[in-house]
Order: sequence, then C-alpha cells, then structure tokens
Amino acid sequence: MAQKAVKRESAVMDALLSNKPLQVPTFKPGMLVEGVVALITKGTILVDFDGVATGLVSGRELHDSLNTLKGLKEGDAISAYVIEDENADGLVLLSLRKASQERRWTAFIDAYETGKVIKVVASEANKGGLLLELDGIKGFIPVSQLAPLHYPRVDGADPGLILQRLQSLVGIEFAVKIISIDKENGKLILSEKAAFDEERRKSLVDLKPGSVVKGKISGLVKFGIFVAFDGLEGLVHISEIAWGHVSNPADYGRLGDPVEVMVIGVEGDKISLSMKRLTTDPWLEVASKYKVGTVVEGEINRITPFGAFLALEGEINGLIHVTEITTDTITEPGERLKVGDRVKARVIAIEPDERRIGLSIKAVDNPPEGMEEGAEGEVKKPRKKAAKKETEEAAA
Repeated sequence: MAQKAVKRESAVMDALLSNKPLQVPTFKPGMLVEGVVALITKGTILVDFDGVATGLVSGRELHDSLNTLKGLKEGDAISAYVIEDENADGLVLLSLRKASQERRWTAFIDAYETGKVIKVVASEANKGGLLLELDGIKGFIPVSQLAPLHYPRVDGADPGLILQRLQSLVGIEFAVKIISIDKENGKLILSEKAAFDEERRKSLVDLKPGSVVKGKISGLVKFGIFVAFDGLEGLVHISEIAWGHVSNPADYGRLGDPVEVMVIGVEGDKISLSMKRLTTDPWLEVASKYKVGTVVEGEINRITPFGAFLALEGEINGLIHVTEITTDTITEPGERLKVGDRVKARVIAIEPDERRIGLSIKAVDNPPEGMEEGAEGEVKKPRKKAAKKETEEAAA
C-alpha cells in the first residue's frame, strides 16, 4: 500500500515538474469508476483515485448482493458508482450497492435480449406469485409463470393453500427467463416456465404412449396425481393410480416424491399417465383363485348405498349387494354391516373383465341349488344396466 502511495505521489510530482497538465479524473453522478481502497473503518470506506481525488462509501451504500465489503481489504481495486461528484468535505460520494445494481442491469438487459436463462432466489411470496430483490432491482415470478414442478395445484384453487405452497418455495433457486424489463422503475417480470420451453418442446416430440418416464409429484388433488418430468407435466387420474379402489390420491405419495409412470395418452399439451400399469393386474389371476360357490372370509372395508365391499387380498374386493346381505328386507347395507366387520360370504359371480366379484352373505348357510362349496354353478346376475352402474361407482 505504501509503495502504491509513493508511486502515485511520484506521478503527481513528475507531472508538476514537467509542466504537463495534471489529469484529474472526471466524476459525474451515474458513472462507474475504478479506484483503490485507501482506508476501511467501521461504516466507511475511503477510495483513492491516483492521489488526486478521494471517494467515500458509507451507510447502506456499502452493502450489495455480492457482499463485496466482507472480503475487501486496503489496497484492493474497487469499482463504485458515483452518487455525487463532491460533497462539502471535497469527497466524491460513492456506492457499492448501485455499482452492483448497474452491473446487474447490464447482465439483465443482455439476458432479456438474448433469451439467456438466469438463476434467482425468491425472498417473499404473495397470492400472485414470488418476489425477489437484487441490489434494489425488484423481480416477480407470477404464479402462471411457474414450471409444473412448482405450480401450486390445490383442490378448489383455495387461496390460503396456494399461498402456503408459494411460501414453501421461498429460498429456493429458480432457473428463469426475463419476459419483461423496466429499468426506469427497477422492475423485472420473470418466467420459470419459459426457461423450460425448449426442453419441453423436445420432450413432447419424443413422447409416445407406452413410454415409461421418471418424474416428481407436482400436485395432489381429489381426482388424481400430477407428475412433472422433462419440463412436462401429466396427470395420473385416480382410476390409474392403483388397480383397486383409491379414495385419496394423497395416500400414494407426497409433493416432490420421485415416481415412475407410464404414458398412456398424448393429446396436444394434455398428457395422461398411469402408475398402476407398471404393476401386474391382480384381476388376471382372479378367475383361477376364486371359484363360484367358494366361501371366503374377510373384512368389510367400504360401504356404499348399493352394497358393502369385502377385502379379499391386496387390491381385490368383492361386492356384497344390499340384496345379498340378509334374507330380511333392508334398504341400506349399514342396517346390518359396518366397516371393520369380519364376515363370511359365498362367491356367486366372477366377472374379471368387469373387475367384479359378486358375494353373498345370505347364501353362506343357504346356497342356491348347485352353489355348494366348490360347485361350478352361478346365480342369476343383476340386470346389465344396474351391474354396470355399480361397477362404475365401485371404481370411483
């Protein structure tokens, strides 16, 4: 440092002795200037400009997003923004914060004009999206511009739940593109979705039904599970989550969980996925395991207006129609059964294609003719229209 000072003083003296005009730096508000740190004290930095001018950085102007002050030491070269060319003490007022801001603006404008992807971290959330600030420059990522993995999918578009999801994204790094820039007002509009557009287009071209892809759960709603993968997002409808009855998709994963799915349909931007088709369909073995006339035992796991479901194994349930519960006249299954009851029932119908096993409690002790244990008889099936309706309701 002392050597640098001696050299500067020598340069000034040489200029005076040679009668050459001394080159005094020009300082105008808004300029970025280069100098050398002469002194660091608590709350101030003095910057030397070739021994002919001194700059002062103080207060909030010391702090920028890169935390330049932390690693700074006397003798270091430094870039600063001119706030005022000269104060009452003859010092040039400088700002590290605004210098960093100007450099950022240059980088942001370049990214905006070239479509470059940049990385940012959200510092706050409101019901409309995510907010951030870099050296006084405010950025905003609207909810509509979030990529599938971060888009807050909630049942009923509940504002409270949406805000809760957005708040969980604060502090996370995002890859984004700048889609609107306003230097005059210090504002940027950013899009995470746009950052993945090219990847998304490429992925969509290669996507075909039957493809197996790996992704992460991006949304859990009443009607299914959303999965984000390769910049895309698809829906596993509740009927494609498991082979058995699914009452709550949230029982099959949490947000952010990795998951493997099969693509079963692609219509424009609509992608249909399946989890259950990556597993063996248990109904393929039903006909060989359960014979008409066989007596089975299990637990009632669901009751509907038209009957009760008996858990047989895994995802296989049998339906005890309300008319097969008792020989007495009842209008609701709940009059005789409740969830958790363990009962015996006789298999009276097997329809693997319809994913339906018909059971009867009343036929256990009084089997129809030809319906004894192990016999190959079959009772009369319900009317086709009613049977179809019950099958659809059971799958819902």
